[in-house]
Amino acid sequence: MRAVSWSIVVAGPAIEAEQLWHDRSRWASWVNGFGHLQRIDDDWPQPGARRMWVTKPGFSGPLRGLIAETVREQRAGQGHTIAIEDERVGGTQRVTFAGDATRTRVTVTLELEPKTRMPPGRRWWLRRQLRQHLERTLTRFSYELAAER
Repeated sequence: MRAVSWSIVVAGPAIEAEQLWHDRSRWASWVNGFGHLQRIDDDWPQPGARRMWVTKPGFSGPLRGLIAETVREQRAGQGHTIAIEDERVGGTQRVTFAGDATRTRVTVTLELEPKTRMPPGRRWWLRRQLRQHLERTLTRFSYELAAER
């Protein structure tokens, strides 16, 4: 399946955006569908670290149930790449932070593949859901970051 990506420009330096992105106490306020953490390694977001989280009850978004993530690569100040998997899909999520001292572009790219065969119309619908999921997540993220400033 083709990658799905969404970007947003936020006020503030990349380091502030990245710090909020990794603040586990705030994930429920901006990650679309986030219910609660089930497990997280102490060294998150270092390469090899794992986290598992559960979506909100009744959430009908593109990622559902138990979401397992493992950090593949972490570049402080630039972003990270994680392997992501739920019961229906698996793949990669890349998050990048690019900017200067006043503005930062945050981009999230999902490259997911269904675990079972999926007709073209259903793939299109899944990509649409993923794009909306990213848009909601990044919009809420921008609100959280603005509230800090």
